[in-house]
Amino acid sequence: MPNAFTFHLIGTDGAARRGEVVTPHGRVQTPAFMPVGTQATVKALTPDEVARTGAEIVLGNTYHLMLRPGAERIARLGGLHKFMNWPHPILTDSGGFQVMSLSELRKIDEKAVTFRSHLDGAMVELSPERAVEIQTLLGADIVMQLDECVRLPAKRDEIERAMQLSLRWAERCKRAFESAPPARALFAIVQGGDDSALRVDSARALAAMDFQGYAIGGLAVGEPQDVMLAMIETVMPHLPAERPHYLMGVGTPDDLIEAVARGIDMFDCVMPTRNGRHGLAYTRFGPVNLRNARHTDDPRPLDADSGYPATRTYSRAYLHHLMKANEILGSMLISAINLAYYQSLMRGMREAIEGKRFEDFRSETKARWARGDIEPFAP
Repeated sequence: MPNAFTFHLIGTDGAARRGEVVTPHGRVQTPAFMPVGTQATVKALTPDEVARTGAEIVLGNTYHLMLRPGAERIARLGGLHKFMNWPHPILTDSGGFQVMSLSELRKIDEKAVTFRSHLDGAMVELSPERAVEIQTLLGADIVMQLDECVRLPAKRDEIERAMQLSLRWAERCKRAFESAPPARALFAIVQGGDDSALRVDSARALAAMDFQGYAIGGLAVGEPQDVMLAMIETVMPHLPAERPHYLMGVGTPDDLIEAVARGIDMFDCVMPTRNGRHGLAYTRFGPVNLRNARHTDDPRPLDADSGYPATRTYSRAYLHHLMKANEILGSMLISAINLAYYQSLMRGMREAIEGKRFEDFRSETKARWARGDIEPFAP
């Protein structure tokens, strides 16, 4: 299927970019936020509800899906799209983050990462070639290279070792991908921790390999926001402008706006759903902790002017009650409300970039957050 994956840059405003990704399963408007569906599900939400929040693409995870239910089983059942009833685009993370987060359960050498499964203790090997094979079996529209992510802060020699290994693995992933079925895209991942020189070396080497897209990995792993943003600014001039730029695992609404201002096109993060399950709602007025007792008698919705029905329908008092009572519906509603807000934020940025008013949008949005919630409820 020729040209099954393309990226079209529609417009720019400063460094901010407005584009469109075309995949075999549909189009994705960028800047885009991808809800995280690690185990073939966005937690607490049906696929239809995820789509109703405005999401056009979701993320699945190679490590978790290869352990349970298994990539070969998903392939026999028709692929990940059919398996999870999500007919839209899917990006699959290669498992590189688990190389870091499950460090006590793995060992790394040139050939592969060897894991001890967190489920049953079985030893499992994940090589660059196997990572591509698994993602191909899943049927992902966007396949990620296997890399090694280092938690920050870390010593420079450790960051450089992991970055160089990730470059060698990128070459192996590309060779494996080129022999896999067509109609997919392979993204490389820039590593280098918080070291500008290593980030530039990684970006330049990967750009020379000519991938369909480029991710920046290994950020939002312990460093402050200003360091993350500095690394984005360092890397961006060395990535091909005609390819999509993806910042992995980020982040807060403020992170999204600041990263878009520096040229990022795609994001994923567990934050809106994870925090939603704990009662933290994201709104135009900033975050609202619905576990707080001040919401007990508040009959107002989170945002009466929201375009998402649940945000303007359910009272703060009811959402507070659901969380205090540990009712599943609370997690479902607030997770959906959060994803809808994230999608609304992305949509606002896209419109602002097209209208050449991104800086106004950025400042107005931040000013609204700084002012805080609507007037306190006075019973």
